[in-house]
Amino acid sequence: MRKIVGAALLGALLGATPAAAQPTESPGIALAAPVQRAEAQLVLFQSEAQLAELAANGPTVVFFFAAWCPLCQAAIQEFGERWPEVRPELTLVIADYDTEAALKTRYGISYQDTFVQVAPDLSAIRIWNGGAIAALNANTVFAGL
Repeated sequence: MRKIVGAALLGALLGATPAAAQPTESPGIALAAPVQRAEAQLVLFQSEAQLAELAANGPTVVFFFAAWCPLCQAAIQEFGERWPEVRPELTLVIADYDTEAALKTRYGISYQDTFVQVAPDLSAIRIWNGGAIAALNANTVFAGL
């Protein structure tokens, strides 16, 4: 059941994610080809090994999501509507607040709608609650990792 709910959540979010914005031609400026903007990654939590591998490749944040949480639902809706605004080098990992007890214990999580940026050794770099895209971009450490 968990994989079905997770896949449905990810599918709904990715299905709602608009394509990267394409620049339009301005008077006097002709573009030879459309410029593609890379987008941040969005994945479902599978294991600590997966999390360590993602963190070794760039800034990685775990979002403790609960389907029953209105703040979490609002964050997911915002991600779906405004995903291109998330910094492209970031990976957001969705973890089920209700089933990932070991992961919650590792980071001392006692509240859904919590974000944890993790290092490659799985230590917490930063922990914060709420804020969706604005907080994700503002709180994530992007340099010196």
